[in-house]
Amino acid sequence: MPRVKRGTGRRDYRKKTLRLAKGYFLTKSKLNRAAQEAVEKALRYAFVGRRQKKRNFRALWIIRIGASCRMANISYSKFMGGMKKAGIELNRKVLADIALNDEATFNTLVEKARAAL
Repeated sequence: MPRVKRGTGRRDYRKKTLRLAKGYFLTKSKLNRAAQEAVEKALRYAFVGRRQKKRNFRALWIIRIGASCRMANISYSKFMGGMKKAGIELNRKVLADIALNDEATFNTLVEKARAAL
């Protein structure tokens, strides 16, 4: 059976793993096997987390719009339905920003949504 000399591949693989595991607790940042397991798990959580972040932000925007709608005496669903019927196509991110920072503009949008209903 021929002898296999790994060259720099093995060292590069370990260095990459330990570089990704920098700052982890105890052996997870020092020993290759523990670091590899920790890095793989962290990358799985990161993948899931990127999708959850989108979900969480959408929920936050809906909460902010809903709170501003209640202050203007209209429900969130009626407001969004009125916006759609009025042909105003602003996404929830922009609406939440307007609701948070510019109350006068949001109130004009509420009036347009009411008029469309």
